[in-house]
Amino acid sequence: MLPIRSTTLSWLAVLGFVAACGDHSSPSVATCQIDGKQVTDGTVNASNSCEQCSPTTSATAWTQRADGTSCNEGQVCSAGMCTPKCFIDGVFHASGAPNPGNACEACVPETSTTQWTARATVPLLVGGHDIAAQGWTTASQTPNTLTYGADYVRLATSTSSGARTSGQLLIMRANALDTTKPFTLRVTMQVESVNTHNQLDSGAAILGSFTPPAGNSADRSQMIYLDSAAIGWADDTQSAAFSVTDSAYHVYELSVDTKKVATVSIDGVAKLTRNNFTTTGTIAIGDQTNDPNIDGAVRIKSVERLCP
Repeated sequence: MLPIRSTTLSWLAVLGFVAACGDHSSPSVATCQIDGKQVTDGTVNASNSCEQCSPTTSATAWTQRADGTSCNEGQVCSAGMCTPKCFIDGVFHASGAPNPGNACEACVPETSTTQWTARATVPLLVGGHDIAAQGWTTASQTPNTLTYGADYVRLATSTSSGARTSGQLLIMRANALDTTKPFTLRVTMQVESVNTHNQLDSGAAILGSFTPPAGNSADRSQMIYLDSAAIGWADDTQSAAFSVTDSAYHVYELSVDTKKVATVSIDGVAKLTRNNFTTTGTIAIGDQTNDPNIDGAVRIKSVERLCP
């Protein structure tokens, strides 16, 4: 027979073993009970990636994720919805919106939803859309027409029979250029028809500097005229042969460098140069004169300022 002490120790060992085997306790996991289903803390709603289970906020309903949280590729949460926007420095910006501090940067969500993205050009006019809504105004005299196509704005002027003046139609954009810096202005345009220019006047013109309503002497001297088969400076200091009215769109660029030397190119080929180019920051395009029978018709697809 075992001693009483040994029997007692044996029973204590058995009880300890049973107690150990019966202890299945584990740390509790926070969950939500939503639509009859148990959901683990932090789980994202499969139907709305801007909602998740957050038991500390609600154990029975989905909780909105914080504004600016990345949800899908190129999208962020905004008021509980996944949208293609940028969330920069605590502020939402729509896709394509320019940086208020630098127009050569924009919100491009597919590139970054948290930082500004550099862009090659600043769009000043997009054809097919209302020019007034894009910051353009007009200087005009009848007869003229301003109409829109799918991807262009069309300007046309004419001279009434026996009239001593003709139609004029210029579209103008103020503050298009920084007067203290070099710039490149790009105009994609088709000249449908145009009469031969008069000195300092043109039925189809591009002005890299403009003072309303008709341009001052400096503006008009360095104005670019487009005749049917030539392009030149309106003071007639230089011209170049070119088939302007060939039923095609061409890219006209006016570049002014740090030394105020201006170069005019067509489709990437330099055609004109001049020194001491100055600008007011306002640009203009179209028929600049009301001289009789100096008229034109142009289709403008786009106007851009190139970024450095």
